[in-house]
Amino acid sequence: MAVERKEAFDLVGTMVTLVGPELQAGQAAPDFAVVDGNLQPVTLKDLLGKPLVISVVPSLDTGVCAVQTSRFDKESAALGDKVQIVTISVDLPFAQARWCGANKAENVKVLSDYQNVSFGTAYGTLIKEVRLESRAVFVIDAGGTLRYVQYVPKAVEEPDYDAALAALKAAL
Repeated sequence: MAVERKEAFDLVGTMVTLVGPELQAGQAAPDFAVVDGNLQPVTLKDLLGKPLVISVVPSLDTGVCAVQTSRFDKESAALGDKVQIVTISVDLPFAQARWCGANKAENVKVLSDYQNVSFGTAYGTLIKEVRLESRAVFVIDAGGTLRYVQYVPKAVEEPDYDAALAALKAAL
């Protein structure tokens, strides 16, 4: 049975339960299975080999999530192929592709946890009450160790981009 962290995230004024552990920097990054825009499976192993940012959002179709994803898209363009930056949500891959096209997000890879929420339960970001992801950022080094973890406490708050990017650059 998965760990439940009650009242761990403020979803626009309502405290909700997050399912899964609260990870810490220094731990091995847990594996997961999500899908890309072609409904092909993607696991942690597929993403390793260079430093990785996983930006987690409730839904790309909301204001703060759009800002967060756009910011990481710009950072990905600036850093080039030395790093990999992905955004994970439970939005359907088709909605993710539509959002990326409408917002000209071409550098960040979007992945969907809609099938079995294995990312959410492994990383402790699954909101039990509504089956969405909370807001979080994880930086993982090329070998699979978590170097930075931020669980953003409120849906209406943006993550600490500077701290995440500093951890990413330190992992180069």
